[in-house]
Amino acid sequence: MNSTLRTPPPDFIPNDSEQPCSGCANSEKLGFRFNYAYQPIVDLDTRTIYAHEALIRGPDGEPANTVLSRVNETNRYRFDQACRVKAIKTAAQLEMQSMLSINFIPNAIYRPEVCIRATLEAARTHGFPIERIIFETVEGERIDDGKWLAEVLREYKRIGFLTAIDDFGAGFAGLNLLADFQPDIVKLDMGLVRDIDQRTARQAITRGVVRICEELKISIIAEGVETADEAACLHAMGVSLMQGYLFSRPLFQTCGNAETMNWPAGVKARAPVLAQVQVSPRQAYGRR
Repeated sequence: MNSTLRTPPPDFIPNDSEQPCSGCANSEKLGFRFNYAYQPIVDLDTRTIYAHEALIRGPDGEPANTVLSRVNETNRYRFDQACRVKAIKTAAQLEMQSMLSINFIPNAIYRPEVCIRATLEAARTHGFPIERIIFETVEGERIDDGKWLAEVLREYKRIGFLTAIDDFGAGFAGLNLLADFQPDIVKLDMGLVRDIDQRTARQAITRGVVRICEELKISIIAEGVETADEAACLHAMGVSLMQGYLFSRPLFQTCGNAETMNWPAGVKARAPVLAQVQVSPRQAYGRR
């Protein structure tokens, strides 16, 4: 798909210079404020925190919907840009040592090479390495054009970011998208994870996804893990990266650490089965 033919959003500010779009990351012009909670993504094999996912909250920790309900076609682009900048700035202020996972809105992107400028500038300004940033598709976002999303992710990966397909198995991001683009990470939808230790069909589907991702050298993160039995079942299938209330709820304006995580008893570390993205030195370093 030719990105130059894509219709720009109403609040897109064209600028063909090397500088970020003028004002595109200025959250004050949104007319509302927002903040972040950070939910740890853990590695059961090493008992460490692999990443923190930046999750939208109100300015004083109000639920995400109090902010997201104010996003519309008019301000969607500016909101997406402001979210990226604030997530990076806040992570740097918190001296986050893990990866940082940022949701983005694919349908808000006009030209990937232009729309990423404010993100790159924020990373430089606040000293947060781009190789420690993961871009993942926003939860529940219906993708208008799967090939367009693949193009956006491909450009982000070329620049040096890690890429993740969120909610894999939920319908919006499935095998067709995976055929067009192979991200660094696939995040299993919590619908597959829920009660997986008791549901043989979900186990069979997950084993299939694990095999596919192993062959394609894609890491897997299981979202929404709430019980030790779910964690043990997933771990036995070769999934070591997990996120969910079992380990930690989202932490408002702060980071987690390994000592404060709830590590399930009886789940023993093992040699990784998958080609984990943290093996590479470049990758040594996540609306729940």
